[in-house]
Amino acid sequence: MRLPMPAGADWVAGLSIAGLLLPEAVAYAGIAGVPPQAGVMALFAGLLVYGLLGSSRFAIVSSTSSSAAVLAAATASVLHVSDDLRHLMGVAMVLTAGVIFVLAGLARLGAVSQFIAKPVLRGFALGLALTIVVKQLPVAVAVHPAHSDFLRYAWDLLSQWRLWNLHGLAMMLAALLALRLLGRWKAVPGALLVIAAGIVLDALGYCQAWGIAPVGTLAIGGSRPALPSLALADWLRVGQLAMALALILYAESYSSIRSLALRHGDAVSPNRDLVALGAANALSALFQGMPVGAGYSASSANEVAGARSKAAGLVACAVIGVLVWQLLPWMERIPEPLLAAIVIHAVAHTLSPAALRPYFAWRRDRLVALAAFVAVILLGVLDGLLLAIAVSIAMLLKRFAEPRVSWLGQLPHTRDYVDTARHPEAAAVPDVLIARPEAPLFFGNADAIFAAIRARVEAQRGAGLRAVVLSMEESPDLDGTSVEALADFAAQMRQWNLPLVLARTKDAVRELLARVDMAALPASAYAAWSVDDAVAALNGIGEPGAADAKPAG
Repeated sequence: MRLPMPAGADWVAGLSIAGLLLPEAVAYAGIAGVPPQAGVMALFAGLLVYGLLGSSRFAIVSSTSSSAAVLAAATASVLHVSDDLRHLMGVAMVLTAGVIFVLAGLARLGAVSQFIAKPVLRGFALGLALTIVVKQLPVAVAVHPAHSDFLRYAWDLLSQWRLWNLHGLAMMLAALLALRLLGRWKAVPGALLVIAAGIVLDALGYCQAWGIAPVGTLAIGGSRPALPSLALADWLRVGQLAMALALILYAESYSSIRSLALRHGDAVSPNRDLVALGAANALSALFQGMPVGAGYSASSANEVAGARSKAAGLVACAVIGVLVWQLLPWMERIPEPLLAAIVIHAVAHTLSPAALRPYFAWRRDRLVALAAFVAVILLGVLDGLLLAIAVSIAMLLKRFAEPRVSWLGQLPHTRDYVDTARHPEAAAVPDVLIARPEAPLFFGNADAIFAAIRARVEAQRGAGLRAVVLSMEESPDLDGTSVEALADFAAQMRQWNLPLVLARTKDAVRELLARVDMAALPASAYAAWSVDDAVAALNGIGEPGAADAKPAG
């Protein structure tokens, strides 16, 4: 393994992002409901492992707000267990998510890069950001809502306004303003400066006088590698929850990695990154840390700070190690309202409804994006995410399952065949019916599509129909149900004494049909490369597949 050597720009970037990552790691631990040291250990694991194994030169792998919220929701869904067992199950979820990543990388599943559709992810991110912001406010004002669901949680918070610690609220608002102002200078570690100011206030006794609590003990020195010991039933439950955690981690991480790679013309290696993310999460879990991923805000901050290679992340890891080693007692004095401010500032960029505006302008996936947002608000982070994914898949299946068939005609003076309903100038071929399914054939639509074609054929049989052409351009492959439906249709055409010719058949489908060896569909019936070749063969002008070129029609 070749250790990346930092250039001068990497040293600057590493120093800069270290001041952002350390406070965020402690703050995100609060979101996840785990001890502060869990965020710090996750930070070390993510920076070190991805810096050695990952492919992106800009990605910063650390705990993220979304993964912390998903972990909190997942552990909260485990009912009727002790707090210690719930903590162990959380660690086991991180470990299992890491194993899932490694296995997926070794199986070369990195090409399946989008487990969650972007509209779902955008709606989820908006709902998640709103949830995180609302749930950080009690940390600043020192109240404790009785309910956990968003609506009642927000009502509990508002109804206790007389009990709010206004000093804590003022500190949080001042920190947000300072972070906003300092954010104009990307190389300035604004979060670290805000934290330092808070530690000074605590050291001078102001925080105690104002009733503001510090973060508390960071037991990093006592962390030892250990595997969680759980019963089989608990591991089975962990496996179900870990899949949801892995989905959101990979969707967020690969989106960040790919966006930065496209911006700079870099190559991406999804399988390698899957293994790197898996190893990082597994190492974090061994030290009872949080889940880690390539968050967009931290990775973008690394890019803006001038990083040139993965060495910037390793520099940040070393700097954070020195800070923890030398300043651990001081870090335990960080005022909690400042951590709330850092979290709110970190998720503020996703708290804009403008992210959903394009889907309304395009009139595409509006329901999916809104369903994801509403589901997170009403059902919580984990159940909302799962429901949003289910809605996305259901709408995709609905779109594919609709038996949409176009009937093709030839454009004048061309060899192109198009949908006659959309192009009235296209002329239907006399006595030949040309059908094109407008979705890939699969088990959910094959029977319905062939039923629609059969009905059209039967309606035209008495009008001198002499042949049928089926354009297969939308179907790169066929499953077993589609093959059987095609075989039944071909047999029906043969019984009616109507030649059936397949056009634009993909190589994988040709090879499959050769293995199936249907009596009603010989090899000559699917040799045509284009619709024009198929029509020419039926008219006796040429043989299917004889043309060297492959026209678009």
